[in-house]
Amino acid sequence: MTVVCHLEGSGQWPQDAEAVQRVRAAFQLRLAEVLTQQHRLQCRATATHTDVLKGGFVFRIRVAYQREPQILKVVRSPEGMISMRDTPASLRLERDTRLLPLLTSALHGLQQQYPAFSGVARLAKRWVRAQLLGEGFTDESLDLVALLHFPYPGNAVSFSLLSVPQVGFLRFLYLISTFDWKNNPLIVNLNSELTAEEQVEIRSSFLAARTQLPVMVIVTPQDRRSSVWTQDGPSAQILQQLVSLAAEALPILEKQLMDPRGPGDIRTVFRPPFDIYDVLIHLTPRHIPRHRQAVDPPAASFCRGLVTEPGPSSLMPVLGYDPPQLYLAQLREAFGDLALFFYDQHGGEVIGVLWKPSSFQPQPFKASSLKGRMVVSRGGELVTVPNIEAILEDFAVLGEGLVQAVEARSERWTV
Repeated sequence: MTVVCHLEGSGQWPQDAEAVQRVRAAFQLRLAEVLTQQHRLQCRATATHTDVLKGGFVFRIRVAYQREPQILKVVRSPEGMISMRDTPASLRLERDTRLLPLLTSALHGLQQQYPAFSGVARLAKRWVRAQLLGEGFTDESLDLVALLHFPYPGNAVSFSLLSVPQVGFLRFLYLISTFDWKNNPLIVNLNSELTAEEQVEIRSSFLAARTQLPVMVIVTPQDRRSSVWTQDGPSAQILQQLVSLAAEALPILEKQLMDPRGPGDIRTVFRPPFDIYDVLIHLTPRHIPRHRQAVDPPAASFCRGLVTEPGPSSLMPVLGYDPPQLYLAQLREAFGDLALFFYDQHGGEVIGVLWKPSSFQPQPFKASSLKGRMVVSRGGELVTVPNIEAILEDFAVLGEGLVQAVEARSERWTV
């Protein structure tokens, strides 16, 4: 759980980005020292955050300085001219230290008013992740789509008050499958902060700058132009896949909810279609830390131990150790130019692989670009094509101990 600690502004803060980072690092170290000595809490400090173990939970405290995003926007040209413009670092820092706390506070207030909201949001996020598409969507973007079905102040969508999360999940699937994401921004007018004129202006700006915007644009009063929650994804292909899956799941779920005593299993809509993938990488269940969270959990499971009430001798638990996620990062680094990789981080046992269409096109022979490729002769010329057998073998070698089997569905592709 992340906690953002905002420091007061002062003229003593440096105006250089690197110096500000060093001051923040000093605050992180001092914060860990005080919490350890005065409150006897187990802490681990780094230059960017401090992890604190309290009551069996680990809180990650990030120190923030309100002017740092502005400092990161300063760009100096080779001629020495200084200009201000958004940079990836400034946008990321502003999102994490200003926009995210504001959104979290607003969502918490709405959750207090509409208790069904958290259930709808959790169902929506679990369904998207179960379809192996979770890494293309941020939690915040899915929260905002789910929120649109509640009569909060400023919501122009006319819906009856929800009291059952399942109905809200149906409406979420309907919105995903029917909304015109290409030609319209999804405006979430929290607390009626956007006037009708401002919403018209937002739509006009959206159409004028459509080619520079993400494929899925979600607008809030605090984020009117950049769609910060969808800036890094999804891609057009992933969004289209989600739209298709939502359209297929909607009638199935409607039928099951109308006849709860029927033979249908509601988990059917959560099971992903593996037949669309070119290669399936099967993982060993005992190395999946979240295996119990799977759509079809194992009949028997075990726990390595329970966290007791922390004391002076308590050890900080291992954080961020997730073998499937580490393996995915290696796959994307090594083969990201050839394939896309999809996984359900909540206990999934299979990684789906889709070859990129361009990866099978013959490339001119170059000694520097033979990674994952082999040399063949086509029309009297030496060209390179993917060495599929070697790549599949590398999939297994990279995941030795974690990978149970690599299933190549060669009927779906040819080199």
